[in-house]
Amino acid sequence: MSLYNNPQKLEKKGKAAFKNGNYNEASQLFLKAREAYLVSEEYLAAAEMANNQSVALLQSGNADAALEVVSGTDEIFAEAGDRHRQALALGNKAAALEEIGSLDAAAEAYETSATILKEIGENDLRASVMQSLSAVQLKQGRQLQALATMQSGLENVQRPNPKQRVVKKLLQIPFNFMTRK
Repeated sequence: MSLYNNPQKLEKKGKAAFKNGNYNEASQLFLKAREAYLVSEEYLAAAEMANNQSVALLQSGNADAALEVVSGTDEIFAEAGDRHRQALALGNKAAALEEIGSLDAAAEAYETSATILKEIGENDLRASVMQSLSAVQLKQGRQLQALATMQSGLENVQRPNPKQRVVKKLLQIPFNFMTRK
């Protein structure tokens, strides 16, 4: 079996290229893996490769292509009942939308992703999505909502890392100031 008929090998090579910062190469390998998974009718794996390709395209500066590739993958995961990958796909879509300047659509996709992650108990991933949503809200000029979003994202993290602990403490300052009598 040649490399181009073996989607797992293509996927592995794509991940290695991505890890080494070769985003264009990774994107092409993920595309080939996606095509090979489609031929073998492994639709969830193909959608996963589309998400990987989208991230690689975004890293290489091609947000329009990243959005095109990831669009619809959240629905594939939703139909399969894979809420974890649905949420990740929505986050990838949101990142591409943010990069092209569609801030309202990006915020909506981040919010949906965060809601799903909260429902399935993925608090650490949710914190990351909420951080991205907060950044979008800052770009939209919604500073207070951005602070609330960041704080909400960190509230259920069981073991915050040192950076998250510092952010939690800093976020308490404006809320303590606003709620003082």
